Amino acid sequence: MRLGGRRDHTEDVDVTYDENRLEVTEPEREAAGVTAVKVSMERALTQMGPLRTGAALIRLNQRHGFDCPGCAWPEEHGGRKFAEFCENGAKAVAEEATKRVVTPEFFARHSIADLDTRPEYWLSQQGRLTHPMVLRPGDAHYRPIDWDEAYRLIADELRALANPNEAVFYTSGRTSNEAAFLYQLLVRSYGTNNLPDCSNMCHESSGTALIDAIGVGKGSVTVEDLTRADLIVIAGQNPGTNHPRMLSVLEKAKANGARIIAVNPLPEAGLIRFKDPQKVRGVVGHGVPIADEFVQIRLGGDMALFAGLGRLLLEADDRAPGTVVDRDFVDAHCAGFAEYESRTRAVDLDTVLEATGIDRAQLQRVADMMIASERTVVCWAMGLTQHRHAVPTIAEITNVLLMRGMIGKPGAGLCPVRGHSNVQGDRTMGIWEKAPESFLSALDAHFGITSPREHGMDTVEAIRAMRDGRAKVFMAMGGNFASATPDTVATEAALRNCSLTVQVSTKLNRSHVVHGRTALILPSLGRTDRDIQNGVKQMVSVEDSMSMVHLSRGSLNPPSDQVRSEVAIICQLARTLLGPEHPVPWERFNNDYDAIRDAIAAVVPGCTDYNRRVRQPDGFQLPHPPRDKREFPTQTGKANFSTYELEWVPVPPGRLVLQTLRSHDQYNTTIYGLDDRYRGVKNGRRVVLVNPEDITALGLRDGDHVDLVSEFPGADGGIEERRAENFRVVAYSTPRGNAAAYYPETNPLVPLDHVAKKSNTPVSKAVVVRLERT
Repeated sequence: MRLGGRRDHTEDVDVTYDENRLEVTEPEREAAGVTAVKVSMERALTQMGPLRTGAALIRLNQRHGFDCPGCAWPEEHGGRKFAEFCENGAKAVAEEATKRVVTPEFFARHSIADLDTRPEYWLSQQGRLTHPMVLRPGDAHYRPIDWDEAYRLIADELRALANPNEAVFYTSGRTSNEAAFLYQLLVRSYGTNNLPDCSNMCHESSGTALIDAIGVGKGSVTVEDLTRADLIVIAGQNPGTNHPRMLSVLEKAKANGARIIAVNPLPEAGLIRFKDPQKVRGVVGHGVPIADEFVQIRLGGDMALFAGLGRLLLEADDRAPGTVVDRDFVDAHCAGFAEYESRTRAVDLDTVLEATGIDRAQLQRVADMMIASERTVVCWAMGLTQHRHAVPTIAEITNVLLMRGMIGKPGAGLCPVRGHSNVQGDRTMGIWEKAPESFLSALDAHFGITSPREHGMDTVEAIRAMRDGRAKVFMAMGGNFASATPDTVATEAALRNCSLTVQVSTKLNRSHVVHGRTALILPSLGRTDRDIQNGVKQMVSVEDSMSMVHLSRGSLNPPSDQVRSEVAIICQLARTLLGPEHPVPWERFNNDYDAIRDAIAAVVPGCTDYNRRVRQPDGFQLPHPPRDKREFPTQTGKANFSTYELEWVPVPPGRLVLQTLRSHDQYNTTIYGLDDRYRGVKNGRRVVLVNPEDITALGLRDGDHVDLVSEFPGADGGIEERRAENFRVVAYSTPRGNAAAYYPETNPLVPLDHVAKKSNTPVSKAVVVRLERT
């Protein structure tokens, strides 16, 4: 049976808006509840209609349904709820399964010059792409192109390059395991490791720090560990908007006796109170308070916080030896503790208080909560990873947990919460510009190819290479590269400097407007769409934030018969580029995704017997030696304490330190609507949240309009400036000296070279700005 009806909304969708209609009210102090259900249904019905809404949502995150195209939060084992999704998951599905379509007639109506003037929100609301389109040099409009001709165009451009390293192949976190594995196989068969991905911009700092410390760049906990924990620390993360289903797990943990510490510059509704709409008390009651302690930390102060906690824990152990430091664990499994202990005892607590903005009493309360806990989990997201000292910050968190023996222990561990739905799976499948020799050797041995060994370019390096003319072809497997990356002016100039840009996409976005001399749009199936190959319905697999691998089965009508799966696009491009004699069986992979999974089983560690295990009710969990056996595949063979010099972000006089963040009505660069309900912002996005005392000190008033001007040291020794115009000042509970505003509107303020040490992640959470009244 074909589910969900046909797509027939081909006219333009009018979503123009006026920032003068922007309204600001008091922020909410609870998340979810009846309002979340109401908003979910309104968005779903508007985009999909009643039939497709029912067909989609009853299958979302179910064992025989499809994985949410939004965040990577895992499902609990066992029975699933009837509605196993959150408000933003419903919005993500509505965006993908919409009945609105972008046809060749749409592109005939709209020139590229016209589309260039349209806001991101307008572009995304027009609907699903239905046909492959090409923009040739000198053309004013995208025009239809045959699939085979599109493949030939890409292959000809790639063959014409002087070196395979002049091509860049980007991947977003939406790509399935099967497509990611084939994409990296195609790219390495072609001859380059230029495989930047969205990990480079989000959790690269986590992976870098964790590989150094424990030998595995992934978290060491499961959902079940969170429900067993005595203490959960949530740092630099906003579950209410970015991972709403996490709130139900936190509610269960609280019921089991856990205490929760929220560490964040902004008070977020989801960490204040949660009203589960699937429970009576979430509908008519007051819900559940989440955070027992709110640490309103200054931007960039997290490393100092955990260093200070480390000192207090060591001193507590001095008073009661052996009760705080897990000496047995440290002696048997760790290296570098003596150096860590020496450095940490010398940490100046006055410096910690200055860097964090909290008082000594709160620092001690948090330390006491950690001392009292036998099972502690620390969760974090991009509030920690997008700082200059992000890697040392995550290492400092790891130090504290190692000292307490909280790795490889039920109910305890490290929990980097990934954002995009399969960003972790893409890395497991080999989407990495620095893949290890063990992976490349296994790939070569299985397929009879010779993978290049020279490391490729990450996202920031790729932008520099395109800007400088060292890279000339850019291909993106999903995502919205132009809006997801920092330094918008530099990124857009880099893309326009390419001879060819190729976007494999489900929907229209800014990256289709910012194009090379020749540009291709290749429409792909989404997670909700039925995928039929060789007359057989196919399934894909994904890996969640806690290393669980499970199947996803789309069931809705695709937007047109011209839309191809990512697997099919990769396989047909490979056949065209590499020729029929290439040793990889591309046609068999195209026709049978089980064959891809058999190849994954032969190459990727931990994936043995993939096809059988992924069909188990909850899939299977990839191995994690530190979690499973307290074994640490590091250079020392043990878990490593680190001793980085303490860093934080001082606020220059007359300036603020700005963090970029999401609205509640967006997912990454996809803007669902213009309301940030939890923060009290409605009908607009160009706001800057500032402490009331800072507003007065800067000679401004709540409601003033300002330009945001970022300041950075220039190459000539002077000050370099970047400007984002016309933001309304909103008085908000932020730490003194700190401010917040939404991206991608603020991406122009983040210079390309403003990156984290070691991980090269753009530093979007610490941008020094001044406010100029307009």
